[in-house]
Amino acid sequence: MIEFKMPSLGSDMDEGTLNEWLVKPGDKVTRGQVVAIVETTKAAVEVECWQEGIVSELVVPVGETVQVGTTLATLSAPGEQPEKPARPSPEAVTTAAPEPAATPSTAPSPPPVPSAPPTAPGHRRWVSPAARRLAQSLGVDIDAVSGTGPQGAVTINDVEHAAAARPVEVKPVAKPAAKATAADRATQMRKSIAAAMSRSKREIPHYYLAEEIMLEKALSWLTTRNAQRSIDERVLPAVLLLKAVGVAAQRFAEFNGFWREDGFEPAAGVHVGVGISLRGGGLVAPAIHDVPEKKLDELMDDLTDLVARARSFSLRSSEMSDPTITLTNLGDQGVDAVFGVIYPPQVAIVGFGQPAERVCVIDGGIRVVTTVQATLAADHRASDGHRGALFLAAINELLQQPDLLEK
Repeated sequence: MIEFKMPSLGSDMDEGTLNEWLVKPGDKVTRGQVVAIVETTKAAVEVECWQEGIVSELVVPVGETVQVGTTLATLSAPGEQPEKPARPSPEAVTTAAPEPAATPSTAPSPPPVPSAPPTAPGHRRWVSPAARRLAQSLGVDIDAVSGTGPQGAVTINDVEHAAAARPVEVKPVAKPAAKATAADRATQMRKSIAAAMSRSKREIPHYYLAEEIMLEKALSWLTTRNAQRSIDERVLPAVLLLKAVGVAAQRFAEFNGFWREDGFEPAAGVHVGVGISLRGGGLVAPAIHDVPEKKLDELMDDLTDLVARARSFSLRSSEMSDPTITLTNLGDQGVDAVFGVIYPPQVAIVGFGQPAERVCVIDGGIRVVTTVQATLAADHRASDGHRGALFLAAINELLQQPDLLEK
C-alpha cells in the first residue's frame, strides 16, 4: 500500500487546505498526474502524484486543513490487490457486536439510540473549516447536519441546505467582501515570507558578491535574432539571463542544491526558481525545470506560462517544491542592483538590476555601453567567495557569447 502525503511546497509552508480531489477510489494514477488542488497562503497548487497505482481511499476530505506530511490518500501498487479498508463496515460492526448478558425478563429494554449522520467508520467526523464557520454564523448545529461529501464530510452546501430547511429566523449573513479575502491572503503570505526569510537570515551565513556585466553583445545578438521572427516568437532579454544562470549553475555544482542536516546535497538537475511578484503584493519563486537543456524558445514559453499561472494563483507542486537555485530580476523596477535573501534549503540566489547605459573604460577608451549589475548571495557553508566570483564570471562569459546560449 502506497501513502500519498501532503507535500512540502517550500520552507514557508506548514499546512495546506485540500480544495479539490481530481481522482476517486478505483481510478488509475500515473507518475506526474495532477490528483488534487491544495490551497496555500501563496497559491492554489496542483498537486502531482509521483507513484503509479490505483486509488484505494481518499483519506482527507475536501475543505480540510492538514499539516505537511499528512496522508491524503492511499494507493495500491500496480499489480497489487487493492486492500480493503482495515476499518470494519457498519454491518460488520453490528453483527460482530457481542451478545448482551442475559437479564431478568422484567428488566426494561434500553431506549433506542438515535442514529448519527453517516460517517466513515473509525474516522472522526469530517467538517471543513469553511462549513464550520458558516454553521456558526448561521446558528446551525453542525452535529445535526448530514454530510454529503467524501466519506460523509460536511460541506458548505450541506450547511446551507440545513439552514434553508429551518423556519426563517436567522437573518442572512452577508458574504465576506472580496477585499477581506484578498487582505487575509496577503496577511498570511507576509507571515509566510517573514518566517522563511527570518529562518534564512538566522541559519544561513550569507556572503554577497557583485559584478557589472556588459550587455552590448547579448542585446545586439538578440535584436538581430528577434528581427527574423514574428512578435509571438521573440525572446526577452530576461530569458538570456535565465539560461546563463542555469548553465553556470550546472558548471558550479556547489551553488545548485540544498543544505540539509549539516551537509550539502548537490541537485541532479538545474531547476531555476524565478521570483515573480503577485498582484496585491507578495511573491513566489516557482521553478523552470532543466534550464540548461532547453532552447531559448522553450524557456520563453515556460517563463510566459509560469508568470501567468503564478499571478492567477495556479501552480504545480513540483514547481514549488524543487527549485535548486533562485533568480530574482528587479530590472523592470528601476533598481541598479538587488541583493537577495537565500530561500532555504537552497544555497544561492542570483539577482539582476536594471540594464542601463553607463560610461565605461574599454580598451583604453571611454564608451557609453549598456550594462547590468549581477549579484550573488550564497551560503558560506556550501561555497566561498573565490568560487562565487568564478560563478559570476561564468555568467558574464556566457552573456558575451550569446550564440552559445541558443544551443
